[in-house]
Amino acid sequence: MVAIASAPSAAEHAAALADYLVAGQRRAHALNNRGPLITDANGELTSDIVEAYWRHGFYVFEGQVKEPELVELRAEVDAMLAAAPAAPETGREARGHAGSRYAFARSSYRYARPLGDPVGGTHYNKGRHPVRMIEPKADDAAPAWTVERLMGNLQTMDSCLRLYGHAGLLTIAEALAGPDFVPYNEVTFVKEPGLGPSVSWHQDGTTHWDSSDWDAGAHGFNSMTQLFASTAANGVWILPGSHRQGKVDIRAKVAASGSERLPEAVPLLANAGDICVVNRQCVHGSFPNSSAQRRITLNAGFFPRKRVLGVSTQRLDGTMDTYDLERVQARAQLLALAIDARSQHYPHVPRYTYAPLANEPGALRWSEATRQSVLRDYDVRDMYL
Repeated sequence: MVAIASAPSAAEHAAALADYLVAGQRRAHALNNRGPLITDANGELTSDIVEAYWRHGFYVFEGQVKEPELVELRAEVDAMLAAAPAAPETGREARGHAGSRYAFARSSYRYARPLGDPVGGTHYNKGRHPVRMIEPKADDAAPAWTVERLMGNLQTMDSCLRLYGHAGLLTIAEALAGPDFVPYNEVTFVKEPGLGPSVSWHQDGTTHWDSSDWDAGAHGFNSMTQLFASTAANGVWILPGSHRQGKVDIRAKVAASGSERLPEAVPLLANAGDICVVNRQCVHGSFPNSSAQRRITLNAGFFPRKRVLGVSTQRLDGTMDTYDLERVQARAQLLALAIDARSQHYPHVPRYTYAPLANEPGALRWSEATRQSVLRDYDVRDMYL
């Protein structure tokens, strides 16, 4: 394995990773966990797809978002990035310029140092990122800060709200988390070429590891819609099957490998328009994007309702929360709103029926009125496990 200097240039970092990336690509293509979304006579995901997901902990659904919709999504992401403040207001967060369409109760932007590792080896996110990744030196022309995440996708970008109502995406959610699945959080990961920071190795789940009924799906899953290609150099890497191993000693794994390049990991390889799903219990992370390819990923996560309802837990910022029925139902309303927004914009595409709200009197309709009454600041009701 080629050694990487403690503070390499971006070019040196990319060169040192080259062989590792190629080997990882070979491992990824050998897994047989990618293909189109195929349903059976009941409209449910076929059993071979579901089995492959539970075996490996992730799956790539190819070609789910078509080019016209990708154009809309990219345009709104670029508009939001163009409106970003040059630097965070405090810490690593910013709400956007006062009076802008991106100014909400919670921050709309999250920043990091170019090619840095903002949370690895720190107490942030409840210490779930125990190891710090190599931090290459960005080019002299690089800005002091780069946007690493866009927050609250559904309220900042109408195209993202419509994507949230995608029948294929929600059919996947039903298959993996049950027909009464509930949503919890939506963000955009931004990995600009030569700037995008790493996300050090971690497992997302923090709440249910010691539950008596723990299982491989206890902490739900993330969907990742790719607006550009996800490659070995700019994409997420995963330890296949680690979602079934309980809480993994990541620090010990990195020490045993001699570097953060875990030998059994595979990259999440996907094209623009693919929807990837990753179990939140999988060990995963990403290297700093020292490549020349941009990655923009729209994340949306889902939990089994039984894992959320009535649960009290500590959020990533340390505050305590209890997810009662009112909170869960209020957050689930966003699905109904998104489904209607999509149907209005794409009247000829299939419309998904979300079982928990199917019998609610008066369907929730997307309008400028519900933008203010239901959608605005919806993310203050995000849920974390």
